[in-house]
Amino acid sequence: MKRALFTTPQDAEAAFYEAFEKGDLDAMMGVWADDDDILCVHPAGPRLSGVEQVREAWRQIFSAGQSLRFRLRQQQSVNGMTLAVHSVYEQISVAGEARARGPVIATNVYMRTASGWRMVVHHASPTPSAPESDSKRAPKTLH
Repeated sequence: MKRALFTTPQDAEAAFYEAFEKGDLDAMMGVWADDDDILCVHPAGPRLSGVEQVREAWRQIFSAGQSLRFRLRQQQSVNGMTLAVHSVYEQISVAGEARARGPVIATNVYMRTASGWRMVVHHASPTPSAPESDSKRAPKTLH
């Protein structure tokens, strides 16, 4: 199977959430770097290291057969020539559930490789409360 070439970290991130929503394990692993240094932490889960552990965790998640939808909010990113760090609030809804679940905050790290941008870290944690709206956030201050 030929892997997609993601020309930007944003392309890789879009493919990550698309694969997540579709429950497509091959597409999900196509976003990740083919490296044993990759890391993944699902909400309240252990740190998974390496392609085998990450793949198995996604296989287990997708085997539940839930139809998930993501709405990303308050996206912030730091992008460099070879590394990009994205922080997002994931508002997750599950087909058949009347209300969306509480938001999850995720940090996604992408690295530019010889085969395009690839995910190297996904770390997601439940948030203690709903995030502030963009208009209520305090301005950034550099020290």
